[in-house]
Amino acid sequence: MKRFFSFLAALALLCCVGGAFAQEEGKPMYALAGSYGFKLGAPLSFDQMRNQKYLNLVKANFNSITTTNEMKAYSLLDQRASQAREDGMPAMNYWAADQMVQWAQDNGIGVRGHVLVWDAYMTDWYFHEGFDSKKPIANQETIKARTEYYIHEVVRHFEEKFPGVVYCWDVVNEAVADGANEYAAGDPRHLRTLRSGAVNAFREYMGDDYVSLAFRYARDAVEELGADIKLYYNDYNAYFADKAKAIRTLIAQVNSSALDGEGQPRKLCDGIGMQGYIGGYGTQDGCLVESHLDMIRDAILGYAQDGLEVQITEMAVRNFDLTQADRHAEYYGKLFKVFMALNGEGGNPLKAVSIWGLTDTNAPKGNYVYNLNSPYGGLYDLKLNEKDAFRTVLETLQSGI
Repeated sequence: MKRFFSFLAALALLCCVGGAFAQEEGKPMYALAGSYGFKLGAPLSFDQMRNQKYLNLVKANFNSITTTNEMKAYSLLDQRASQAREDGMPAMNYWAADQMVQWAQDNGIGVRGHVLVWDAYMTDWYFHEGFDSKKPIANQETIKARTEYYIHEVVRHFEEKFPGVVYCWDVVNEAVADGANEYAAGDPRHLRTLRSGAVNAFREYMGDDYVSLAFRYARDAVEELGADIKLYYNDYNAYFADKAKAIRTLIAQVNSSALDGEGQPRKLCDGIGMQGYIGGYGTQDGCLVESHLDMIRDAILGYAQDGLEVQITEMAVRNFDLTQADRHAEYYGKLFKVFMALNGEGGNPLKAVSIWGLTDTNAPKGNYVYNLNSPYGGLYDLKLNEKDAFRTVLETLQSGI
C-alpha cells in the first residue's frame, strides 16, 4: 500500500505538455531537456578537472561536455614527435584530452569533439616543410595529406579508446567571415581569407575547398570506423541573417562536393553549431534583447529547412549589469521556451544546448573572458551556487511550453 501511494505521489508530479511531453520534478536538468529532444552541455577545461565542486555540478545537471581547448589541433599536435617521424605525418599527444574524455566516460557523459580544423591559433610549424617554421611552406598536396591523416587519426583515437563517448565533432570552425575585408568580393560563402589581418592558413595553403575536404576526410574516418558520430560546422553569429545565409551557402556546397557509390550527393555535414553568444561584446548595450529570441528561432528553422541538425555549442546569455539579474533570469527562461517549442513543432532540429558562460566570472573588465561570457551571465555564481537564472531554467523545463 505504501508503494501504491508513493506511485500516486510521483504521478501527481507529472504534467502533460501539448500532449507530447511529460515533465517530472526532481529530475536532473539534462533529463528534463532530454524530454524535449536536446542534450544539455557544459564546458570543461583541464584546470577544472581539479575542481571537484565543478565536476559534481556538471555530473548533476549535464549530459554533454566540450573540452574548451584540449581537443583542438594546437593542443594535440606534438612538434618534436612530428619531426621525428619518417613518414612526414603529424604526431599527437593525447595526454590531457584522454583524461578528460575518460572522466566523461566514467560518468556516462557524452563529449562534443571540438575542433578538427580551425585557423585561429593554429601552430604555424604544421604548414612548413619538416614541421619547422624556419623552412619554406610545404606544398599543397603535403598539407592536404597531413590534414587528412590528422583528422583520421584523431577521430580514430577517441572512438577506439572511448567507444561511443565522442558523439559529434566540430569539423571546421569559423570559416565564414564577418567583415567584407575578410573574404573575397563576390563570394556568397564569405569564406574567410583573413582573421584580424592574418591569413587563414588552411585556405591559403590547402586551397579554397579546404572546408569540403575536411568534411570528406572526417566522413571517411567515421564510415571506416562504423561509428555513430555526427559532423558539424561551427561558427559564431550564426543566428544573424546575413551570416546564416553565407553559412547555408557554404554547407550546401560542402554537401554537394562529393558523390556516393550511386552517383548521388554525399552528405558530409550533418549539422550547424551555433555558438550562441547573445548580447553585446563587453557592453550591456545589446544584451537581453527580445528580438534575438526570434532571430535564434528563425535561424534554427532555416538550417533545418536544409536538412541540417542544430546544436547551440557555446552559449552565453550576457549580462554586464548586476542590477539586471532579474531580467537576465527571465530572459534565460524565455530562451529555453524557444528551444522547447522548436522541438515540439513536429520536428526535432535542436539536438543540444551547450552553455559556455555557465558561471559568472571575476575576470577584469575588458579581459577576453569578461567580454565573451560577461561577469553576471552565468547560471551559477562565482562560488558555483545556483542563481535565479538556473532556477528559472529548471522551472521552465519542469512546467513545459
